[in-house]
Amino acid sequence: MSSPSKRREMDLMKLMMSDYKVEMINDGMQEFYVEFHGPKDSPYQGGVWRVRVELPDAYPYKSPSIGFVNKIYHPNVDEMSGSVCLDVINQTWSPMFDLVNVFEVFLPQLLLYPNPSDPLNGEAAAMMMRDRNAYEQRVKEYCEKYAKPEDAGAAPDEKSSDEELSEDEYASSDDEVAGKADP
Repeated sequence: MSSPSKRREMDLMKLMMSDYKVEMINDGMQEFYVEFHGPKDSPYQGGVWRVRVELPDAYPYKSPSIGFVNKIYHPNVDEMSGSVCLDVINQTWSPMFDLVNVFEVFLPQLLLYPNPSDPLNGEAAAMMMRDRNAYEQRVKEYCEKYAKPEDAGAAPDEKSSDEELSEDEYASSDDEVAGKADP
């Protein structure tokens, strides 16, 4: 019986039908990107991240692997790799949860309530404990610098208009070459 694969398919479809932009990485349903917006009323508000999700073969019995593609300043996220501290998800994960829970509950809770006592980013944890205002200012700087909507990947509409532009540019350069070859 292929119950885990059916569940994976169902959870992915549910996520795609929600307000989240989902982009598949390959033909399988185990790796994909999701556009995630920082929670309101937090220093992450206004930030947009591209989050890579990998579903293990044992999903939903085993939690997904989550990583931020564009930079985020947070005690429980590795600044270089973007990996989210798996303990955060593993400690509370249950097969009753689905992918929508990851983006509506787990990640917002992680951003709203960092755990500086179990850091992947020691500098962020130390700053958060030492000077909360400076920490929140750094978070906002990272949001402005690395988490703009275009940093999370262009929307499909924007991509198609870019392609049209490049085709126009290509066509105009052909005209020039054709014009010069005539005389």
